Order: sequence, then C-alpha cells, then structure tokens
Amino acid sequence: MTDRISVRGLRARGRHGVLAAERELGQEFVVDVTLFLDTAVAAARDDLSMTVDYGELAQDLVKVVEGEPVDLIETLAQRLADVCLSRELVFSAEVSVHKPSAPIPLPFDDVVVTITRSRT
Repeated sequence: MTDRISVRGLRARGRHGVLAAERELGQEFVVDVTLFLDTAVAAARDDLSMTVDYGELAQDLVKVVEGEPVDLIETLAQRLADVCLSRELVFSAEVSVHKPSAPIPLPFDDVVVTITRSRT
C-alpha cells in the first residue's frame, strides 16, 4: 500500500544561487513535498506518532531553505529530500523547489526542479 502526505506551497526566504546578488539579497523559494508511506496503522489507531507530523516537517524544511546557501536548487532539493527521508516511516519522497524570482532576463512564471528519492 502506498499512501501520500503532501505539503504544497511552503514559502521561505533563502540565499541560494550562483550570483552574488542572490546570495546577498536572498529571495523567496517555494517548496512542495510528497511523502510516500503507509498510513494504515496511524489511521486505525488515530495516532500521530504512527505517521509524519507535517507541521514539524514543514518547520524542518524551512530551516534548510533559510540555512546554508548552495549554488544550485538541485542541491537544495536533495537536502530537502534528505529531511523527508529522515522520517522513519517515509520510504520515498518527491521534492519540488520553485524559484519564481530566478535571474532570467525574460518574462517567465517559474523555475522548478523536481526530484524523487527513495531509501536505499
């Protein structure tokens, strides 16, 4: 059985990017995560300890975005996936990092990197 818990549109300010201005000024990043796990026991017992506390997860994800800068949003996505997979019950995670203010000198809506990672 594969169940999903998703957090969509989580916003945090970070200083990620290869340009000096991105590091100095920072910008908003938007994160979407989907965790794949079995929630049947949690549902049967109505017990938060048997699933993932998405409020706690969101706080941990924001700490990563607000934390140590990286050049690539691919690297940021990997760090966020590591946070998701640190939850014992999660066997895989899909992470999307949106960079809506990326330094592109043309009109655009969004830049998104999406990765899927599983326990090895």
